[in-house]
Amino acid sequence: MTRLILIRHAKSGWDDPMADDHDRTLTARGRKAATAIGEWLLEKGYVPDIVISSDAARTRETAQYLLAAFDVPPPVQFAPMLYHASPDTVLDFATRPSEPTIAIIGHNPGIGMAAHALVRQKPAHRRFSDYPTCATTVIDFTGKIALGAGDLVDFIVPRDLVD
Repeated sequence: MTRLILIRHAKSGWDDPMADDHDRTLTARGRKAATAIGEWLLEKGYVPDIVISSDAARTRETAQYLLAAFDVPPPVQFAPMLYHASPDTVLDFATRPSEPTIAIIGHNPGIGMAAHALVRQKPAHRRFSDYPTCATTVIDFTGKIALGAGDLVDFIVPRDLVD
């Protein structure tokens, strides 16, 4: 069995309208959300063996705050190709590692579209369709990671955990 955890980066800001999109950082709300999602992952036993993240500032920070919840954080690989990646690219990165539990931190629309495409059945949660910041889907695969082959284990958004 392989477990895949798909996480959209936490809330980022546009404080400097001249800043490059790749360099945008998390807001206070985003840091709080990423911390809460990390604690939720730990509490539920959804601890990844490896994390693959876009190399954008906001995904790097999301990984930092999320992984702070773990006593022994898993290794993190930063992949420039995950910056605004298509669902196909997200899927490609998901199938590369041999670890049993893989987390990918990316951007919409690709990360949300990948979550939709990979699960057999969508969650009833009203926010799954728009996949807001720091939305997290946990999917299990009994065989290879493939479109429509995943069993939904869990889905959460930060508002379910914090105000």
